Amino acid sequence: MKANNFVRTLVIFSAGACAYKQLTPQLAADNIKAEDLDKTIQALYKIILDNSNNRAFGLLGYKASLDFVLSHLGGGDDFAITVQPFKHLFSQARKIVLTGPDGEHVDVVSLQYNHATPLPNGVTSSLALIPIDDVRGSGCFEDQWRDIDVKGKVALIKGGKCQFANKLKLAKDSGASAAIVFNDNPDQTVGSGSLGAENFGENLEINLTIDMLTEKHETWQTIAGTKTGDSNSVVMPGAHLDSIQEGPGINDNGSGVAALLSIAALLSIADSVKKYKNLENRLRFAFWGAEESGMIGSTYYPYYIVYADSDAHKSGAKYLYEFSTNTGYPAEYTPFGSPSDYVGFLELGIPISGIFARAGAPQDACYHTPCDDIKNINKETFLSMLRLPATPLQVLP
Repeated sequence: MKANNFVRTLVIFSAGACAYKQLTPQLAADNIKAEDLDKTIQALYKIILDNSNNRAFGLLGYKASLDFVLSHLGGGDDFAITVQPFKHLFSQARKIVLTGPDGEHVDVVSLQYNHATPLPNGVTSSLALIPIDDVRGSGCFEDQWRDIDVKGKVALIKGGKCQFANKLKLAKDSGASAAIVFNDNPDQTVGSGSLGAENFGENLEINLTIDMLTEKHETWQTIAGTKTGDSNSVVMPGAHLDSIQEGPGINDNGSGVAALLSIAALLSIADSVKKYKNLENRLRFAFWGAEESGMIGSTYYPYYIVYADSDAHKSGAKYLYEFSTNTGYPAEYTPFGSPSDYVGFLELGIPISGIFARAGAPQDACYHTPCDDIKNINKETFLSMLRLPATPLQVLP
């Protein structure tokens, strides 16, 4: 298995339970089966292959994924199921063509919510390379743009170290007419070397044509809550159901969807034997929509107004950490990384926790790319990671 495979199971799990047998962390973990996870991932991947290789908001693959989740949750016998509709601005590049200085075609993809160029001929402009800085990141700070003439030109910026949004804002503030961020991953190429650093100092012109579709689309997300347990003490596991438009999103975040469905199955009479019931807390599973468009669904969700002090966040992490280390899986505390669906809750003071694994690599090499397919799942790591969030179902107050 590739060392850089990791699992993006975004989880915020806890709850108490008492049922036909005493639920313990180990018992919950043992009931998570590798074959069930694999079956779910295979089903999601088939949906992707049948729908233009993605599950993106506003496209057919997402609706098919939503129907798949609803079919697994059953007809409402075990969960109070809400399909929550909302509208958001949908954006898709119908055409993007970048022609290099020598007339060659360069492979590029458009960011969401891009601006269209004049059609049909696009724009022709000089190229301005922002000096490469592999320590601080290229184009990440204002001082890196000083004394560089980018006004009316297309800024060429090496990716990495800071978010695209930072680089693009500084490019716009410096007067650039457009910006191209080229890949910082040496294992992935995005086109001709004529747009690379070896051309620094030359007066190069490129032509860029972009045709964008931008319109409001309705979409949905699913919330499935247990019918028993204290309604004033709700624990909410969540994972986003959508992918980016450019790729399958099996790791990000099909793995999280499979995780939620596997844990929900422990509480469902759809199983051959219903194992646990009468939870002390209520569980509310969230399959968020439009996360890849800016965490839209999870911030739209209206039912959370509580206060908690910052120490409360450590409660869930404590149980995850202890069970992990006690069962032979090395773990460490880490600050929250890139923003995801937990942000809306965190800003309101709601305690959150979760797990993620890097398998020794700083980032999944296939993150947000077409290669985030079924081969991008490290099954052994996935199973171990999922068994960890299943354990606090019983132990957290």
